[in-house]
Amino acid sequence: MALAVLAAPALARSARAGAHAVAGSVRHAQVKPIVKLKAKPRVRLAKRKDVSGRKAASRHRASAPRQVTLAALRSSAVLILDPAAHKVLYQKNADAVMPIASLTKLMTALVVIGAGQDLGEMLTVSDADVDRLKYSSSRLKVGTRLTRSGMLHIALMSSENRAASALGRHYPGGTPALVRAMNAKARELGMGRTRFVEPTGLSSLNVSTPEDLAKLVLAAQREPLIRRYSTDRDHTIAQGRQSTRYRNSNRLIASPGWQIGTQKTGYISEAGRCMVLHAKVKGRAVVMVFLDSQGKFSRASDANQVRAWLVRARR
Repeated sequence: MALAVLAAPALARSARAGAHAVAGSVRHAQVKPIVKLKAKPRVRLAKRKDVSGRKAASRHRASAPRQVTLAALRSSAVLILDPAAHKVLYQKNADAVMPIASLTKLMTALVVIGAGQDLGEMLTVSDADVDRLKYSSSRLKVGTRLTRSGMLHIALMSSENRAASALGRHYPGGTPALVRAMNAKARELGMGRTRFVEPTGLSSLNVSTPEDLAKLVLAAQREPLIRRYSTDRDHTIAQGRQSTRYRNSNRLIASPGWQIGTQKTGYISEAGRCMVLHAKVKGRAVVMVFLDSQGKFSRASDANQVRAWLVRARR
């Protein structure tokens, strides 16, 4: 900022007096940084004790949390759907074809239940049910006998691979016939980018998209047995003289903030961590699909972020 100079008339009686008159006539303007000028109103607003100031500050704080996005989600592909309104609320790579791991078991259960087989029939775990693709561990021993209902229960709740394999072997026509039925059911549901090659999800060739999986979740939600088994917190089975307690593979089931109707989790290295949910948030049904989430707890974290986002949106 320039300094303004006002010159007094040259009426001095001597050179010294004239010099003093000119020097006394100069006014110096003060220059203040722009940053300080902007900072002052904020400080006064925070400290102001009058009612209008408190209300203004309160409105500012209340509006800030609404500026939330889902950019921090760690899943590579996501779909959030309002099925009642047939409206996509959020999507990221929703048409990407990806391995789906044990989400496969939802279709396995849907087809087995739809076949009308006797749920009380005893099925035996055999050596053929041992995983020789990923060499994953299992708590279900070879030789254990469970009802078809029991196999469905631990396959859906705790993602027991040997149980899903046994269900396939005891399907009319065996596992190949079950896989054909699973692919036929996918076509019937309009899952055009989905393919199954086996009933457990251990193969990375079992693929789908978030859009297709949302259709599978809606179909599974209509089956009471799938709703019940997939959301049980724990279940104990007898293996000879010993008992084995299974817990739900989805940590959100134990969370009091969630109201989940159907769920399934999955993991193989090619698929990352996956999860599908049919839940209610603030009284509204919502389908959530998360594929290829990186990190042990990332899929649950993503779901919690989406739930918080939906809650804020309903205020």
